[in-house]
Amino acid sequence: MSTTTVSTPVLEARDVSVHFGGIKAVEGVTLRLEPGLIHGIIGPNGSGKSTLIGAITRLTPLTHGELLFAGEPYQGTRASAMAGLGVARTFQTVRLLPDLNVRDNIQLGADARLGEVEQLPWHRRLRPTESPAVAEAIRRTGLDGWEDYFPSELSYGTQRRVEIARAIAMDPRLLLLDEPTAGMNQSERAEISRLLRDLRDEGLCQLLVEHDVQMMLDTCDYVFAMNFGKLIAEGTPAAVVQDPLVQEAYLGRKGRHNA
Repeated sequence: MSTTTVSTPVLEARDVSVHFGGIKAVEGVTLRLEPGLIHGIIGPNGSGKSTLIGAITRLTPLTHGELLFAGEPYQGTRASAMAGLGVARTFQTVRLLPDLNVRDNIQLGADARLGEVEQLPWHRRLRPTESPAVAEAIRRTGLDGWEDYFPSELSYGTQRRVEIARAIAMDPRLLLLDEPTAGMNQSERAEISRLLRDLRDEGLCQLLVEHDVQMMLDTCDYVFAMNFGKLIAEGTPAAVVQDPLVQEAYLGRKGRHNA
């Protein structure tokens, strides 16, 4: 008699809601992030995608619901402790330290995984020598030769790659990326897509938020769609994109808000 083994999700959100006064930014969202898959969240502007990422990473307080990492509740965990848990993220807007060069900005990721940069000034807490994780993150994101440059000297697309490298240097169990290819051209987006697929093939669970639907089709294994703070569809990328509710959400919002 055969038995079926059910894997424990890397992360699970159960009936998660985030309200800001009377605004229900996220309402009753339940999702599972499975090991070794790239998951995506699509939806028009204002649909609650980034708020949900903020709740998952504990930067945004929950109004209701439960969060589990590897089967263990963690909604009481401080945002500053998420790196030690094994969660890394990039943000919707670039958040590099302007007085640190590329190498040292990425080093912050490696140090954060060890709990060594909980307080500012971060530059005083950097290791005296570059860790192997930093060199590997630089190589994987194509930043060789940029190590001594400062953020102000980089294009927006290159700054985004530095953020991704910093997250990779944390050696995370879960990587969350909020619009990581914003400001990149088509060739750069294709390179990031290949990188994320390579990381998936090595077993890294990922959650990707993107407006570029083609990027999601090319990259993700499983996609969630949101609108007005709620999940409206989930499944394979092709099936979700063809879902009538998803098409209505995009067509209805794009005409008015250019989402």
